[in-house]
Parts: sequence; structure tokens; C-alpha cells
Amino acid sequence: MTQGTVSNLIHDRNARGRTKIGWLDSYHTFSFGNFYDPGRMGFRALRVINDDRVAPGAGFPMHSHRDMEILTYVIEGALEHKDSLGNGAIIKPGEAQVMSAGTGITHSEFNSSSTEPVHFLQIWILPDEEGLKPRYEQRDFPLEEKQGQWRLIGAKDGRNGAVTIHQNVDLYVSILAAGDRLSYTLQPERYGWLQVAKGMVAWGDQTLREGDGVAIAAGEQLDLSTDTGAELLLFDLA
Repeated sequence: MTQGTVSNLIHDRNARGRTKIGWLDSYHTFSFGNFYDPGRMGFRALRVINDDRVAPGAGFPMHSHRDMEILTYVIEGALEHKDSLGNGAIIKPGEAQVMSAGTGITHSEFNSSSTEPVHFLQIWILPDEEGLKPRYEQRDFPLEEKQGQWRLIGAKDGRNGAVTIHQNVDLYVSILAAGDRLSYTLQPERYGWLQVAKGMVAWGDQTLREGDGVAIAAGEQLDLSTDTGAELLLFDLA
């Protein structure tokens, strides 16, 4: 990933790949499925960010994964998860869900509503070790813990109530109201990826909108503000 000015680091939402079929409308920040771009193969250990909208009652039937940390972050609606470990759960906004595919896991994801669409981000992170035991974890994070501040929702050590990710990454979420400001400083040798899930934020002279992603150079300062409100995900990566 090229380092330089802020504008050189933005992955524009309009340059994402897209899969659109009858029940699914999915945008791909990084190469995925039939969308291939050698310049978009991921960022550090972050491999996939798919912005998915699934029609009522539809979804992904049982399919298999291995050696990947798969996180689901629901923005609107609710998603029903079932897997070969015997887990069955409804994932709603405000929750973080992670599935370690490890040696192999089969799962399905369906819109749990027969009337309302579901909008969610599916995130894949390369694990720091292959052949792990498959597992599932889901936790709720109250809105007040994310309003106007960064809330850790995923980490290698599972600290502060975060779900555990088998990789040296900290995943933060923040929900901003109009007029809010928010900062974050990356430590030396740490890199960042900012994903705008909803709304719009300003970073310097750049305006970032829903679907935009930003690769952040090691040690850089992130100063954000919003006039409209926004929902943000920040990955702090080795």
C-alpha cells in the first residue's frame, strides 16, 4: 500500500467491486469472487471487507471456510447464523460476532426478517496461526459505550470485553452525532484502516462517505469530525 498524503490512501467507495444478484447486493473493498484487482488484495492482515445487503428471508446457504477469522458487523436489520459447531444466533446492530474457521467450519447466514432487508459488513482477517480449533463468539456492546468515542470490540487478547481475534489487531467502533470530533494516534510500526459504515466524516481537507476506506500509515494521527453523524470501524494492525 502506497504511503503519502491522505488523498493517496483513500479507497473510494465507487471503485469497489460489486456482486448484484436477485437477493444480494454486495460491494467489495478488496478483491473477492469475480472482482480481482492486484492493487486491492487486502491491507496488512485485513483481507476482505464486503458491504452486503440481503433481501428479506434470503441469504447464504451452508458453505465452508478454513484458516480465516471471519467477523460480522450488522449495521441495520438482523442476520441469522447457523454453523456446524451447533451454534445458532441472531446478530443485531450493536453486537460483534467472530468465527474462527481454523481447521474447517460450515455455516449459513440468512436475513432473519421476512419483511425488512439486512445490511452488514463481512470482514475476513488472516489468522496468525493455521490449523486452529474452530470457534464462535458473539457479544453485545451498548450504544453509550460507542457514542462519540472509540470502543474496542475485537482484539487478540479479548481485553475489555472484546471478542477474541487470532491476529495482532485491535478493532474499534464509534458512533458519532452531528458536530462530534474524534481522534486516534497510531503507534510507530502500527498501521490503520478506517471504514465508514454509515454517514460522512471529514479528515483534513478530505470528505469520507459511507463505503469509503482509508489506509493509514504507521504512527499517523487521525483527526475526524462530522456535520451529519457517522458510524466508523477502525482496525489497528501490526
